[in-house]
Amino acid sequence: MDGENTGWQEPPLPEQIKSEDTEPRMSEAATLGGIFFDPGSTFEDLRRKPRFVMALLISIVLATTFSFAFSYKLGDEGIKRFFIEQLDKNDRTASLDPEAKQSALNLQLTIMKVVRFAVPVFFIIITAIGALLYWGGAKAFGGTGNFMHAVSVWVYSSFPPLVIGTIANLIILVFKSADDIDFAVDQRGLLHANPSMFLDGKSMPVIATLASTLDLFMIWGWVLAAIGLRKTNKLSSGSAWAIVIILALLMIVFRVIGAAGSGNVN
Repeated sequence: MDGENTGWQEPPLPEQIKSEDTEPRMSEAATLGGIFFDPGSTFEDLRRKPRFVMALLISIVLATTFSFAFSYKLGDEGIKRFFIEQLDKNDRTASLDPEAKQSALNLQLTIMKVVRFAVPVFFIIITAIGALLYWGGAKAFGGTGNFMHAVSVWVYSSFPPLVIGTIANLIILVFKSADDIDFAVDQRGLLHANPSMFLDGKSMPVIATLASTLDLFMIWGWVLAAIGLRKTNKLSSGSAWAIVIILALLMIVFRVIGAAGSGNVN
């Protein structure tokens, strides 16, 4: 029997199993491409070792670039014209004397400039809040992942839609005239892959906001989030989708309330 292969192999030691389960098989750079073409395998690898720094940095750079490019394209006069319209249609500010109205306008313009430079800070805060909601939702449904897994799911589920959407928006921004840009509608993006493109956002801001939530890029992100929660937390598809849909509905409610309060598409 010496040398004969009986097919039996000695089982691995527990520490070997643990090491294999937590050792990533993809580099962080590889996950950036993998999330586009094989999200299931990518999220499985992120379960072994959650990581997100490179994708988060790229997302921040793209979001900041679009914010500055959009403001540059519209120009100071275009932004100023928008805020004047907002002050005039608001009952509380329309009746202000010219000096008070100018002070309110200057304040809005200052806030706008600060927000432009603070995009990275806002992006990180939103990422932390979103990941916290994903983590809490996954735990409520019996998920096994930790907070870092939730951050990875939040960042990587939004990464492909953000990359493709931002590149498309920057291309449109180059060729579109500043006179055809609506600050209230287009500041979220000039590529409207949703039914709101057929609606008048100024006369129907709430309905247009609801229609804008049926966005192809947003739905793409929801699909990726459901895959990510299922893979990283070992949840059922139903549980993963329940978390995504609940959070999506909360987001839609806040956007509708914002549209109703401001009179602009949110």
